[in-house]
Amino acid sequence: MNRLLAQYPQKVKDILAKYPPEHKRSAVMPLLYLAQGDKMHITRQDLVDVGEICGMTETEVESIVGFYTLYYEEPGGKFRIQVCTDLPCALRGADEFYAGLCERLGVEDGGTTDDGLITVEQVKCLAACHRAPMLQVQSGHGLDYHENLTVDLAMEIIEGLRQAAQAEEKEAQA
Repeated sequence: MNRLLAQYPQKVKDILAKYPPEHKRSAVMPLLYLAQGDKMHITRQDLVDVGEICGMTETEVESIVGFYTLYYEEPGGKFRIQVCTDLPCALRGADEFYAGLCERLGVEDGGTTDDGLITVEQVKCLAACHRAPMLQVQSGHGLDYHENLTVDLAMEIIEGLRQAAQAEEKEAQA
């Protein structure tokens, strides 16, 4: 049984409605994003489910997951923080910013904090070279961009994420 169709029948229908039936393969990216959801990674079953819906092989779907930086094949934190460190951003201090952020979080490049909430990684080009250092935060709720950062400002953002996660957890338990 297709888990994605079973769990999100209306959302899948809404996504597919945006594309002509003969071009349903075009829905692969929004379907992958839906499949990734709150767990923040794509499972092998997700690849099969999305492929079935789009009329694609598992390998074709996996090639898309491997190419784009917003899809993850491995579990990580509830929040994925990506810091652009390509040359223009590096010239504005992104490398030092990233190293300082990792140090303050107590993680290596690509690592996840001990509380399991934050995974941090370097990426290339988030289209804000003129406002570096910058980062984007990806969660089950979407993307948030933060520009012209210092490590202290980034840590304030991360503290806000932790507080939001605690509030969600309390709400879920109530």
